[in-house]
Amino acid sequence: MRLSIEPLLKPKSIAVIGGSNSPTRISGRPIAFSKKANFKGTIYPVNPTRNTVQGLTAYPGIKDIPENIDCAIVAVPADIAIRTVRDCADVGVKSAIIFTSGFAEMGKGGVRAQEEISEIVQASEMRAIGPNCLGVFNNKIGWYGTFGNSFDMTKVPPGPVGIVAQSGAYGAHVYNVCQQRRIGTTYWVTTGNEVDIDVAEIIKFFAESDEIKVIVAYAEGVKNAERICQALQIAQDAKKPVIFMKVGTTSVGAKAAASHTAALAGMDSIYEALFKQYGVYRAQTIEEMVDITYACQFGHFPTGRKINLQTISGGVGIQMADAAYTYGMDVAPMPDNVQKKLKDLIPFAAVRNPVDFTAQALNDTSLIKKTISIAIEEGYYDSHIIYLASVAASPITRVACSNLLRDLRKNFPDQLIALCINASHHLMPEFEKLNYPCFEDPSLTVRALAGLSHFGEAFRRGFSSSPPQAPIGMQSVPKTLMNEYEAKQILASAEISILHERLVKSAGDAVAAWKQINGPVAMKIASPDITHKTDFGGVMLNVDTESKVRKTFRSLIERARIARPDAQIDGVLVAEMAGNGIETMMGVINDPVFGPAVMFGLGGTFVEIYKDITFRLAPFGIDEAYRMIDEIKARAILNSFRGRPKADIDTLAHALTNLSLLAHANADTIETIDINPFIVMPKGAFIVDAVILPKSSA
Repeated sequence: MRLSIEPLLKPKSIAVIGGSNSPTRISGRPIAFSKKANFKGTIYPVNPTRNTVQGLTAYPGIKDIPENIDCAIVAVPADIAIRTVRDCADVGVKSAIIFTSGFAEMGKGGVRAQEEISEIVQASEMRAIGPNCLGVFNNKIGWYGTFGNSFDMTKVPPGPVGIVAQSGAYGAHVYNVCQQRRIGTTYWVTTGNEVDIDVAEIIKFFAESDEIKVIVAYAEGVKNAERICQALQIAQDAKKPVIFMKVGTTSVGAKAAASHTAALAGMDSIYEALFKQYGVYRAQTIEEMVDITYACQFGHFPTGRKINLQTISGGVGIQMADAAYTYGMDVAPMPDNVQKKLKDLIPFAAVRNPVDFTAQALNDTSLIKKTISIAIEEGYYDSHIIYLASVAASPITRVACSNLLRDLRKNFPDQLIALCINASHHLMPEFEKLNYPCFEDPSLTVRALAGLSHFGEAFRRGFSSSPPQAPIGMQSVPKTLMNEYEAKQILASAEISILHERLVKSAGDAVAAWKQINGPVAMKIASPDITHKTDFGGVMLNVDTESKVRKTFRSLIERARIARPDAQIDGVLVAEMAGNGIETMMGVINDPVFGPAVMFGLGGTFVEIYKDITFRLAPFGIDEAYRMIDEIKARAILNSFRGRPKADIDTLAHALTNLSLLAHANADTIETIDINPFIVMPKGAFIVDAVILPKSSA
């Protein structure tokens, strides 16, 4: 983030290079739109074939303009775009929007041309967005540096929302849907091929801007991990919600066949980790993105998920309760004394939660006000939904309904109360002015409030605690392949516990190790070249006599030589048998953009089928480790279950944290780490099997 991007988004002087006299052409639209929007700055069309363009004096080249230019739009063919960008840099243009396509998106030739633009920009004091972008606009000052149709679609005054998208067409679509939903947007930015300015830098700008309270982002991928993490951190610190649509997956660059972790991971898992760590709401559809953005405008972010559902329809109440379960909201029952008060008001009502005040409320709308007031004052809920169907819009009840909603807001100005109503788009703004988010679909109303709770929780906890210092004596990961014993020794140096074990090279040494352990042992072939030992019978369990130990040693060596004659055989690992704990799995995948990410889930043979796993970017603190553990669907298995004692969650969380420290410290050498299973006991937890693949082997 070299220089300010304010000249791009708040310019006082603009040049449109290739500016057309036709307001319908790509190079004419920015001029026409900005004139119609009463842009207060100066517009300089650049067109060597005309003296005037759309009534403005035209100039033959950027060097002929008599004023310093804050932002230049490059709307010329690809074959002269590079020269045009260089001319802009030479005369000190502060920022450039490059509409021109035909660069990296076109293959190797385009990549090289784009690299040339990048070199020009990086060597100058000019910032650039694009190429192959739809441009930017600032609704507040009438600056429309775009050839999209968004200006013609703008009907809602500027508001607290900023939109950034890599895709111009997608960004325009989101903006137009936001307009339909009465969402006030000030800034709209499309970054295209991101030769300089990227999505992350725009998020940072929004996060630091007093004008923006809600950030909407779309990306297919990011190239700079440090930049996006910094931007999201600033947004979280400023308590500004980020609603992000991330699409597409790419290869993690690892040998999936050689690693459970790599087989389970994908770039999408890494982005999930990023979003969870920085409190980002990940939207799956435009509808969801816009709904959550709309709700965030109102500025209520409850720190809990306890929700009260009040409805004129019992069936809709059930629907909302189902949705609440789906979206992780708590439909806690009303306190008994409150239920009694509500029953006294409406004897036929359902009062547990959802509260169904029935059609009786049509005879006396004050009953609605009374039930809601009692729920707010004595129910102690974090958020409320009122389903009124068409009551709020009906000519018979509209005035009474408007009055009670006005009174409720006056009495409870800080409560998050959403309305689910059938009303015209002319009527809904009346309620929105009273700070009521308004929806038509009951389930989506619940989803929106769950989104607000998501942000409330994220803002309350802030960013995760700083990772602790790495354990003293933590070893470095070598760049060469290692066997299981060597891998475990490295993990043990990070204070991730292992069982008592010895690497032996003879049957006699195996017997000595067995005697030292003084109990049944597991025996495994040890080789840096063999990852999946069970494929050829390279693991034997519960070996419990001297004769069996000798026989097993010889058998394992023979099997390995037959199955893998090319493999280096380092001996046999003789290990203490693990007790009856809970099998979990931990791992590391080294992402090419974000670096090491730690995985956690239940272990065993079914992990790749159920994929009940979660990821975090390394390093992280103990609080993030606890959140990882709590996220898996089978979390309850780690609690007391059918006579089984509770697993040692604290030791498990410390192991995850230390694994993240090891991974971060060895980011240059680790490709993947597999710890499967990691047995969690009622007290303590131990590595049973582990593989570390260095980058040189991938």
